Amino acid sequence: MAAKSPRKSAPAKSKSATPRKPRRKKAEPKSRGLSAADVASESVAFPDELLQAVRHDGGEVLAVYRDPLGGHPVVFAVLPIDKVEPTPYQRDLSEPHVKRLATAMERLDRFLDPVIAVRVQGHYWTPNGNHRLHASRMLGAKSIVALLLPEEDVAYQILALNTEKAHNLKERSLEVIRMARGLVGAGRPGKESAYGHLFEEPSFLTLGATYEKRPRYSAGAYHPFVKRVEGFQELPLPEALALRDARADRLLELDDAVVAIVAALKERGLQSPYLKNFVVARLNFLRFRKDGVPPTFDATVDRMLASAKRFNVDKVRREDIGRMGGGPLEPDEEQA
Repeated sequence: MAAKSPRKSAPAKSKSATPRKPRRKKAEPKSRGLSAADVASESVAFPDELLQAVRHDGGEVLAVYRDPLGGHPVVFAVLPIDKVEPTPYQRDLSEPHVKRLATAMERLDRFLDPVIAVRVQGHYWTPNGNHRLHASRMLGAKSIVALLLPEEDVAYQILALNTEKAHNLKERSLEVIRMARGLVGAGRPGKESAYGHLFEEPSFLTLGATYEKRPRYSAGAYHPFVKRVEGFQELPLPEALALRDARADRLLELDDAVVAIVAALKERGLQSPYLKNFVVARLNFLRFRKDGVPPTFDATVDRMLASAKRFNVDKVRREDIGRMGGGPLEPDEEQA
C-alpha cells in the first residue's frame, strides 16, 4: 500500500486579525411582539391627554394602537401642516430631494408614508419626515398624516429613524452635534456616554463640531483615524461639548497643514480629487497598527502635525497618488 501523505496543518491564524463580530442569530418565527388582536386591543391605557391635545390643536385622531414589536402606544393622527416642523437638530434640507418627492406625490395624487411626530409645546416635531413635510407644503397640502408617539425623547432618535434619504458623513455629524447642543439647552442631565445610543458614534460629535467651524471641511479624509481614537466621554454634556469644540480646533489645525501640502503638490503639477486623502493617509500612522490600544486623540494629532512639517513633496510620485483611488467623495468636500 502506498504511504499516506502527511496531513497538512491548517495555517495559524494571525494574532493581529480583527475579531469578527458574532453573527446575529435569526429569531424564531412568531417569537416576539404582539398578535394582531393584541395590537388592536383597547385594554391598554392610552395617552388621553395627547388625544385631547391633538383635537385642541385642530387635528383628528384616526386610530390608536399598540406597536406590534414593543407594545408601545401609537396615535395615528392627521395634523394641520402648519403645526408640524422638523426637529431643530436635523440635517439641512435637500431641495432636489424635496422636488423629486413632490413630483412623485403629485403624479400618484397620494401621500402614503406618514411621518413620525412628537408633540412639543403645542407643535409637532418630526425627526424623520422633513423632506416629505416640505414636499407636501410645496404641493399646497392643508394637513399631513403622522404616527404620533407620546415619548418626547423620540425626537432625539434621528439617526435611527431617518430612512427616507441616506445620510452622508457631514449630515450625520451635524445632526449629532446639534442634538448634543439641544440636549444641553434643554437642561438634560447626565454624562455624554449616557446618550451614546442616540449619538451612535463618538467621532460624529467631534467631526460635527468641526463642520460647524468649517462647513466645507473634508471629514471623509480624517474619519478613519478619528473613529479609532475617539470614545464617548464620562463627562457631563456641557463639559463634553467644550472638549469636542477644542478637538475640532485641533482637527482644523491639522487640516490647515494638510491643505498647505496639497497646494505644494499641485504646484508640482500633481492633480487628483484624492490629494487630501492621499496626504492624510501618509500622515496617519495608525493605519499600520492592526491591534492594541491606540494613542489618545491629542497624541495622535500631535504626531500627525509633526509628520506634516517633515512631509517632503519632492518624494511624491504621480503613480503613488494614482494608486490611492478611493470611493466617492462627500458632496461638500474641499480638496484644496
